[in-house]
Amino acid sequence: MNFAGEVRQAVTPRAALLVLGVLVLQLLFIASYVGALHRPVPTDVPFGVVAPPQASQQLVTDLDGLPGGPLDPRTVDDAAEARRQIMNREIDGALVVNPTGTTDTLFVASGGGSALATSLEKITTAAVAQQRRTVRTVDLAPASSDDFDGLSSFYLVVGWCVGGYLCASILAISAGSRPANLRRALIRTLVMAVYSVLGGIGGAIIVGPVLGALPGSLWGLAGLGALVVFATGMITLALQALTGIVGIGLAVLIIVIAGNPSAGGAFPLPMLPDFWRAIGPALPPGAGTWVARSIAYFRGNAVTGSLLVLSAWAVAGTALTLLLSLRHKRRHAAGTGGTDGNAGTPRPSPGTSGSTGTPPGGAHTA
Repeated sequence: MNFAGEVRQAVTPRAALLVLGVLVLQLLFIASYVGALHRPVPTDVPFGVVAPPQASQQLVTDLDGLPGGPLDPRTVDDAAEARRQIMNREIDGALVVNPTGTTDTLFVASGGGSALATSLEKITTAAVAQQRRTVRTVDLAPASSDDFDGLSSFYLVVGWCVGGYLCASILAISAGSRPANLRRALIRTLVMAVYSVLGGIGGAIIVGPVLGALPGSLWGLAGLGALVVFATGMITLALQALTGIVGIGLAVLIIVIAGNPSAGGAFPLPMLPDFWRAIGPALPPGAGTWVARSIAYFRGNAVTGSLLVLSAWAVAGTALTLLLSLRHKRRHAAGTGGTDGNAGTPRPSPGTSGSTGTPPGGAHTA
């Protein structure tokens, strides 16, 4: 056999297409991560301003006009309201002007992302310095000393997502990526649910009691973990049922390539470029990271929208998986109707011998 023949046997056309797909995913991975994270710059950060009425609007205008547009300032009635809005994650920081002195107060929440809190401190310090004023920073939701840069929530959710799509991939490829019937799809869904509960509890125990990396409710994090794993796993099963082994690549595209860099983990959402900032909250890693930080540092506030996103992925994945199994079952029945399961092979009539020549009434081997 010549070399060309050896190549054709070693790399089939199907394998060549899959390798090409992997190359595309590799390049998209590089483009997405580097594109999202190579130059984190705060842009339009929701920011409160508490100042005397005669100075409030002018200060908002000045902050809004800073080069590069790092802040999206708005007037807040008083310091208590600024605190409330930060803890409800409506704004990321607030400047409280001291009407009787030259030292103002900056409220931040490093639990929502230390990089953003540090950037807000630098921006406001430079801005008020032009008026010969100084800033005193107060962290309303400080990140745990064992949660460097507030990254533990992000890595926890990434671990849950990885477990979800890996478990789903194993369940699917172990017996073919297209479910043969509804029963198999239901069994896979049940296994995925059990795995999700165990993964959620295990992850919460590791970051909580074991490592002490995240404060907040253990069972709140465990519940979140179960939802993240299940949502990720079921959408992976659905994609595999729809497209076969290609579904694994599509799951990687959605969860890893698009989801992880846009999750607001390494850098909070206001520090990401517009495209990643827009898609992040709608994908499981971003929604999960937001909820994990809210549970850990913001008393569980502002989680409804993100939980609905995760639930939508879970419901859509489950429904699509089950519907595709029904469609496959109908196609299988149509293709084998009136046959013994092998297309074009008629079933033996009662009282006649089968294809093996077994006489009527004789022993028959399945």
